[in-house]
Amino acid sequence: MNPFHLAIAIKNLEETRTFYTTLFGAKVGREAEKWIDFDFYGHQLSAHLKPEETCKISANEVDGKFVPVRHFGIVLDWKEWHLLSDKLKEKSINFIIDPYIRFEGQLGEQATMFLSDPSGNALEFKSFKDKNQLFAT
Repeated sequence: MNPFHLAIAIKNLEETRTFYTTLFGAKVGREAEKWIDFDFYGHQLSAHLKPEETCKISANEVDGKFVPVRHFGIVLDWKEWHLLSDKLKEKSINFIIDPYIRFEGQLGEQATMFLSDPSGNALEFKSFKDKNQLFAT
């Protein structure tokens, strides 16, 4: 799989650096006065200092929960998702949507959770019980 590149607006470089490196083990790549690149699970996440472009994200109702319309994230292995979920709970992260299992016992069974970074960018971390069902309908 080819890595993706995603650029996001942020309010503060150091808060962003701490958030991504501490919680997710992201490695810092190139950086300058107004941006920083991260190796985010093998993908290039480029955080640009542009506070005026950070804003509240609207949500759509999905399964009775309000899912941020603009979000990004990663699909983890089942065990790795649970380890991350436990780590985030231990750190008392304020989730947008608490970790839970969707479609339990059904096609596409998945674990998911939503949170936001210090600039309000919404992230989703998910995992499929069977990775082959990632695109199942």
